[in-house]
Amino acid sequence: MAEKIEFHDRMLSLGLARVSEAAALASAELVGRGDEKAADQAAVNAMRNQLNLLDIRGTVVIGEGERDEAPMLYIGEEVGNGKGPEVDIALDPLEGTTLTAKDMPNALTVIAMAPRGTLLHAPDVYMDKLAVGPGYPDDVVSLDMSPSERVTALARARGCAAADITVCVLERPRHEDMIAELRATGAAIRLITDGDVAGVIHCAEADITGIDMYMGSGGAPEGVLAASALKCMGGQMWGRLLFRNDDERGRADKAGITDLDRIYARDDMVTSHVIFSASGVTDGSIVSGIKRTPTHLTIETVLMRSKTGSVRRMIYRNPRK
Repeated sequence: MAEKIEFHDRMLSLGLARVSEAAALASAELVGRGDEKAADQAAVNAMRNQLNLLDIRGTVVIGEGERDEAPMLYIGEEVGNGKGPEVDIALDPLEGTTLTAKDMPNALTVIAMAPRGTLLHAPDVYMDKLAVGPGYPDDVVSLDMSPSERVTALARARGCAAADITVCVLERPRHEDMIAELRATGAAIRLITDGDVAGVIHCAEADITGIDMYMGSGGAPEGVLAASALKCMGGQMWGRLLFRNDDERGRADKAGITDLDRIYARDDMVTSHVIFSASGVTDGSIVSGIKRTPTHLTIETVLMRSKTGSVRRMIYRNPRK
């Protein structure tokens, strides 16, 4: 039996930053060009190539989709050079393809890495999500509360009025009733068009972003990525998978999920230490977007480790070819 190689998160973290940076670099020339597919494909190719340079035996558990649907970085794909520890990989090569194509804020390249078997293998379905930042009592809010009850509970914990709470919500028709209920409390709402990984991360830095809570349904894979970031930065998150038909319930069964009604807390989605890296493609409140000059591209990356709680911001200036 081969000896198990330890997951040295500190040694792997800078390599992970290079992966998200490579994907952002590849997207640079496609910002604002109106071609979502080309931008996504460029990021996918670059991320895959860079991952295969790392000393890991990695398996993509959150990726572009099933193998037959996504030829690059599909769920179950093996990455790395096969010389290091066994790890789970969760990634979104371009979180916000539409944002990139339209040069709108908060497009990111995102990736997380953890020891094998410690990231939730979330199927490609919707997830009802709820998140708050650090500094609150455990379970200060819950998915079983109504939206208005969540605002009231968070305001009480903060010692403020409901009108002082700002909630981030993905702007979708399915959220219209929830938005109306939230506004009836007096709370402010920050609507985002895409990119709910960034939306959840905003809660962890409320003093900077002005966002206290995130709620609403979005992709379950993105929920695991967001939970990875919150595990590094601090904060609480809950998710419950949503199924619209038998095909989606079949995806859960294939992923080994038997309790379809389970509510997953942050540490249920990410059960061990994790490292997380996100690089900016367009300007946002988490990181700056790519800056282009005739001679160079400059990218900002945020690199985080849950083991130490460290959050490192790096500027990468690369000559244009």
